[in-house]
Order: sequence, then structure tokens, then C-alpha cells
Amino acid sequence: MELKGKNIGFVFTGSFCTLSKAITILKQIKEQGASIIPVVSFNVFNLDTKFGKAKDIIEQIEEIAGREVIHTIQDAEPIGPKKMTDVMAIVPCSGNTISKLANDIIDTPATMAAKSHLRNGRPLVIAPSTNNGLSGNAENMGKLLNRKNYYFVPFGQDNPITKPRSIVFDSDRVIKTIVYALEGEQISPILV
Repeated sequence: MELKGKNIGFVFTGSFCTLSKAITILKQIKEQGASIIPVVSFNVFNLDTKFGKAKDIIEQIEEIAGREVIHTIQDAEPIGPKKMTDVMAIVPCSGNTISKLANDIIDTPATMAAKSHLRNGRPLVIAPSTNNGLSGNAENMGKLLNRKNYYFVPFGQDNPITKPRSIVFDSDRVIKTIVYALEGEQISPILV
């Protein structure tokens, strides 16, 4: 299956250290001919960090996608009712967002976009990037791994020496995970 002609929701959450990787992946998806609906969390939309200014990041995303980012809960809600997306990917998916999805807390544009998209029984791809993936957030990841229509990008330890509980997605496997998810399959192995 190709991504050409697919409507892909691409959601950015606040794992700022991986935003540049996510933007590269967004470019690759666009180059394959997909239509992109970009969504950003409140934090990505508003916070300047050592990894970049929010304004600059938003401009990059909008230039690639060819449309404005969705950055409010109100604007994210119609994604499902209007059946705007064939697949949605949260890249990066922070531990905070994973926890909220696992516990049905819908209070950001990112979580609203995911919830709205899922109402149509379509795949949601999670690219985890969190400092507590092998501690407090492991339970929440387990919940999502056991839910229908959730697919995980393979992930591994970020830095086992200085951040022993941190995990990060394999950026080389995001697009392949999306393709598999569109076929209803979880790519494996999930641990790299």
C-alpha cells in the first residue's frame, strides 16, 4: 500500500527533542503524495525551547502540509464527524499524551484529534518519546497496546546510561508503521 492519496492526520506533541525528526518524517510523507492535516498540542504551539521557537516550528509544519495547523480543541473535534483522516499518527507522542489517551482524558488538541479520529474505527499510530516509558508510563503504554485501532512505532531505550527509563521511537520505521496500520497490522518487532 502506498500513502499517495491518503488523508493523514499528523499530530505533534511536546517531546521537543524529537520534533526535528518528526518534521523530516512529515516531509517524507508529503513527498509520497499524501494529504496532511497537521495538529499540534498546546505546548508545541506555544512554547519556545532550546530545540526551537514555537513560531518557527509551526511555520515549518504549515509550509510542508500546505495548510494551517489545528491548535485548538474546537478545531480538532470535527476530524471524526467529517471523516477527515484515513490514519492518524502522533509523532512524537509524549508520555503525557500517552497517559491521557490511556485514561480517556481529552483536554488538548492532540487528544481531541485522536479521540475524534478513533470514532471512525480507523488506525491511530503512536510514536512514543518519553523519559518515563520504562517506569510510570509503562502501564499506560500497555493499556494502549491492548486497544483496538492503536498501533505503535517500534521503540527502544533512548540512553540507557543517563536516562535508563527513557524510550524513543525508531524514526526510520514511522512510515512503514503507518502503512501497516492502514492494513490493520502491527509492525513487529515492536522493541528495537
